[in-house]
Amino acid sequence: MHEIPAAVTAAIEAEEPGVSIQDATTTSIRTASGKRYYFKVGSPGDTDQYLGESESLKEMHIAAPGLAPRVVACGTVGQDGRSSTSGGRPYFVSEYKNMRSLTDSAARKLGKRLAMELHTYKSPHGFGFSIPTYCGNTRQENGWYQTWEECFDALIGGLVAKLVARGRHQDLCAKAELVRQRVIPELLGPLTIQPVLLHGDLWSGNTGSDSETGEPVIFDPSSYFGHNEADLAIARIFGGIPEVFFTTYHDNLPKTDPQDQYELRGCLYELYHYLNHTVLFGGAYASSAIAHTERLLRDLAES
Repeated sequence: MHEIPAAVTAAIEAEEPGVSIQDATTTSIRTASGKRYYFKVGSPGDTDQYLGESESLKEMHIAAPGLAPRVVACGTVGQDGRSSTSGGRPYFVSEYKNMRSLTDSAARKLGKRLAMELHTYKSPHGFGFSIPTYCGNTRQENGWYQTWEECFDALIGGLVAKLVARGRHQDLCAKAELVRQRVIPELLGPLTIQPVLLHGDLWSGNTGSDSETGEPVIFDPSSYFGHNEADLAIARIFGGIPEVFFTTYHDNLPKTDPQDQYELRGCLYELYHYLNHTVLFGGAYASSAIAHTERLLRDLAES
């Protein structure tokens, strides 16, 4: 059986007092009761990323119980493997979800649950999030904003700043700055919306169907409170999520007014992910990001 840090064992014992661990792999634990848990231990530099994931999942559990894995514990371990409050390596423990690909039936349920539960869970603090979260390996600084325009501008601005710091993609950065100056105020400023909880990175690779129940599962979030439509963008980019998800979603939560700008807003929200993928993976995504900036600037000028 793989060695398990004492902090992870203690978290499971707090969840199931008196239980013994039956077996373990490098990422999962099964207790004598038959329950399974997922766990991971990172490097000291991963601490904020682990905390961002944990806090995102906790908010999602409040908003839509059972839709995402429930967090059991998150913290840091010292050299002895015990929980530490003075730094060390981050650890994370959650319930284990045995999953398969998202089925049409689960996609329909996911569309409804996202519309009726996650995207109706509002923040009393405004747009943003209390701590940094990570979209892939990209840190979103977050914080709180009074308007969606300010919040989304900060998200785009953070990505542009990362590209500028690398001294590459000057044309993309210049056009993205024009989007910040012209498009974001025009498209997002007039919206009458509430800050609702977003998954933040909802592509097909972060969705699945519970193998036992058939219910939808979403995971690996990069949450913040924002405009619900922004949560649909990356799923459209990469595909893989059945179309019934989108139709069911909007059957339960109509498009924001003005609806004739829905596709253009979608293009803006996709731009965030194309910029992020340019940050993460380089030039292969830069051309798509440039195309999105050009469409936004052109179509808004013509409207």
